[in-house]
Amino acid sequence: MNRKIDHWDGRHVWLIGASSGIGAALASLLLEQGAHVALSARTLAPLEAGCGGRARALALALDVTDHASVLRARDELCECWPRIDLVLVLAGGYNDMRADSFDLAAANRLIDLNLRGVFNCLDAVLPVLLKQGAGGLGIVASVAGYGGLPKALVYGPTKAALINLSESLYLDLQPRGIDVYQINPGFVDTPLTAANDFNMPALMTADAAAWELLRGVERGQFHIHFPKRFTNSLRLARLLPYRLYFWLVRKVTGL
Repeated sequence: MNRKIDHWDGRHVWLIGASSGIGAALASLLLEQGAHVALSARTLAPLEAGCGGRARALALALDVTDHASVLRARDELCECWPRIDLVLVLAGGYNDMRADSFDLAAANRLIDLNLRGVFNCLDAVLPVLLKQGAGGLGIVASVAGYGGLPKALVYGPTKAALINLSESLYLDLQPRGIDVYQINPGFVDTPLTAANDFNMPALMTADAAAWELLRGVERGQFHIHFPKRFTNSLRLARLLPYRLYFWLVRKVTGL
């Protein structure tokens, strides 16, 4: 559904959310393969550590919830690079929330980070990609967006919205020469999941997840999801009648 990529040497990739987890692992992988990589997140120190003093790496601090800071980072990047070949928006957060512990302030903070933050990034990068008439845009959602899950009262809906958003973006941008990637990881061993107090089936390392993500982009896939044995089971579960789906989720999670 997208163009295949046979090498990364000389390509310019902007990773938004690259201070830890999949983003940091992906930055290392891309730099090893010869790409120019811009690493962005709120805190500069881990980004600079990820650059490792390499000339092809650039650390750009930004806060996706602060529209002005995203635009400033975009402008600085465009001054340094001749083009942007790929933007991957990986920034996001998670918190446990159920109906009996609903917290509106916490819900709004997560919506600002996971959803409005992505729209802030779109406002910054879409004009660049459209002017180029080329490039790619990937949004990291989650398998939690496939269907309702316990403890994901706010997190799940934000990720479901990103799945819908990436589908709409594909319809608009693919005819304009811009590739779009919908990326849905399962459980990945990152600082985001470290505090989870429930079973996480098919837990992956960040390095393994970064490899799967990159392979999906190289193959030109629109829907990139991993690990398949887990993600495909969730996709199949969504085909069940609600009575069976709810029973299965309760049985598997114990929640």
